[in-house]
Amino acid sequence: MTVARSALAVALATSTAVGHLVYPVALHLAARAKRPPQVEAPPQWPGVTVLVPAYLERGVIAAKVDNVRKNGYQGELEVLVVADGDPATADAARAAGARVLLLAERGGKSQALNAGVRAATHDLVVISDANSELEYDAIAYLVSALLAPGTGAVAGEKLEGEGGELAYWRFESWIKRNEARLGTTLGLDGGLCAVRREAWEPIPADISNDDFWVALDVMDRGWSVAYEPRALMTEPSIGSIDLSWERKTRVLGGGLWVMWRKKHLLSPARGLVSAELWGHKLWRSTLGPLSHVALLGLAAGSARRSRTAQVFLAGHAVAAAALVAQEKGRRVPLPGRVAAQVLYLQVVAVGGMRRFLRGDRVLKWDKPAR
Repeated sequence: MTVARSALAVALATSTAVGHLVYPVALHLAARAKRPPQVEAPPQWPGVTVLVPAYLERGVIAAKVDNVRKNGYQGELEVLVVADGDPATADAARAAGARVLLLAERGGKSQALNAGVRAATHDLVVISDANSELEYDAIAYLVSALLAPGTGAVAGEKLEGEGGELAYWRFESWIKRNEARLGTTLGLDGGLCAVRREAWEPIPADISNDDFWVALDVMDRGWSVAYEPRALMTEPSIGSIDLSWERKTRVLGGGLWVMWRKKHLLSPARGLVSAELWGHKLWRSTLGPLSHVALLGLAAGSARRSRTAQVFLAGHAVAAAALVAQEKGRRVPLPGRVAAQVLYLQVVAVGGMRRFLRGDRVLKWDKPAR
């Protein structure tokens, strides 16, 4: 490579690594001197509403209600199922003993959450998906963290996947833990989180990424978002790569729309929130993957003359082969699964950008009945 091409390669490699390496390292260095927030059980447990938005969940909703009731929470507990234009799910939830709010027509998850928070009996609201299973005491851990002064929402922890996917979720958990040490995290997961009603503002009708919007909206108005890794839930894998692609590109495209709607938070004047948005989300979803594509093009053009370019391209070939092998049900060693996951997420990011640029915001997505 010429000096100019080498400099370009270094710049592209650095840009590619910002979201997955540079930001995490800088974040850890900034957070390591900070003590983790001390979360203690309150002297008296307040009343809590567990809000479950549900659509086509007739087969699992009774188990969900039972799982919530057996979670061990010692205060008053209301289970509120918002059936999003789905009478069959409403009937099953009512039979299981939940309080049910049946919406006249399907409006999508964000609008079901708006209706549920508005109808909740208690001021502390735990949000959880119908197909997720809460680990014992998850509700109590969320409530304890939510009671801290200035905390508007709390992110729980999701256990999902295996191999490369599990490694990715553990990496995300580590990011959220370090962000929370600095004061707030934007890593809210709609599968399990908690929010104060006084910190809640209705989610706009054009927003599909409810959890990301809520995190940014809460922080935009001066509240912090805590992270409680002991509040655990498990969720079944989404299944085939086709379903995973649809979901992940939809989430990334919707996330870019959220950042566009909240673009004032990207200003450096917003301090920690801006740094987390750029490092945790925006760069990783846009400039990083685009730099990766450009780096691949540069390597392909230099492959005849550069051993480094050859190794770089060979690594991608191995990752692609591992991804295909996994889809066919073959066992792949852990390094191969991790490489396949990294490559897949970069490709997904490009797909998410394409959906964003097309204005493809799916508010009421197709989903299998459970």
